[in-house]
Amino acid sequence: MSPRRRLPAEWEPHQATWLSWPHNRETWPQQLAAAEQALAQAVGYLQQGEVVHINVLDEAHQAHVQTLLGDCTNVIFHILPTNDAWCRDHGAIFIEEDQKLVATCWQYNAWGQKYPPWDRDQQVARQMAAILGVPCLTFDLVLEGGAIESNGQGTLLASRSCLLHPQRNPGLTTAQWDAIFREVFGAAQVIWLDVEIQGDDTDGHVDVTTRFVGPDTLVVAREVNLGDPNYPALEANWQQLQAIAATQEWQLIALPMPQPVCQHGQRLPASYANFYIGNQVVLVPTFADPQDEVALSLLQKCFPERRVVGIDSRAIIEGLGGLHCLTQPVPAI
Repeated sequence: MSPRRRLPAEWEPHQATWLSWPHNRETWPQQLAAAEQALAQAVGYLQQGEVVHINVLDEAHQAHVQTLLGDCTNVIFHILPTNDAWCRDHGAIFIEEDQKLVATCWQYNAWGQKYPPWDRDQQVARQMAAILGVPCLTFDLVLEGGAIESNGQGTLLASRSCLLHPQRNPGLTTAQWDAIFREVFGAAQVIWLDVEIQGDDTDGHVDVTTRFVGPDTLVVAREVNLGDPNYPALEANWQQLQAIAATQEWQLIALPMPQPVCQHGQRLPASYANFYIGNQVVLVPTFADPQDEVALSLLQKCFPERRVVGIDSRAIIEGLGGLHCLTQPVPAI
């Protein structure tokens, strides 16, 4: 008999959250220290409700991070060197298999070979599984955690432009991925999205624009400024999801976009959709923007039993990622 597998939703109970601590100055040429301070604040909130695992380079790096965290006690460090900090994409994706925790370990090549080297990051998923003492299912395909989103009940959102990218999985089709997702994640339904915002170097990760906040409820980034370069892609995504929602009896909630966040003439992929759901808190990236409070209030209504907290992410976004990109949940199974 085939094992029964399921990819839990992020709002389901965690035993832990896993991070790889930022250290790469090529990723954060000006804002590394400020990005670390923002992540330390996030860890302070998370560790009140769950264990936080943190990968560091060595003992000196661990001492540095401990100084930033202060009196955080619910934190476990691992000397597990990485090339960069994006644990969502290079870390293990944990599933439930026959009511037991299992790690799925995929190939990782820095978003289609964009940012070499990635040799250390490629090893992280299997090492996470070994640390936890859980089985590791290893696959030869490239899959980044930010490219998928689960409602915990058999529906998966997936990024077509990312997963079919020729520098990731050349020649693979959505039908082939559907079969893989059915086998590995227990997905009864896969909804393919085709949306990418300005500055997003992931080729359209789902967690930048479209998130489940309940089994039948989605928050979807929507741009109201018709002149904004993000408007056409986000509006097309909204219209596609509206059509699907009508057949699924889903609720769609429009999540505002912040004003453009730019650095040295480059548009950065700032989005409120890149929030992270912890056991007791929801950490939401903010950008010193009038829409910050609108997004926080909207998400607080979605998670009335959790505290919704804004984390100033103007430094983090210099690395072209956000809070969700930095975190990997370990379900409590």
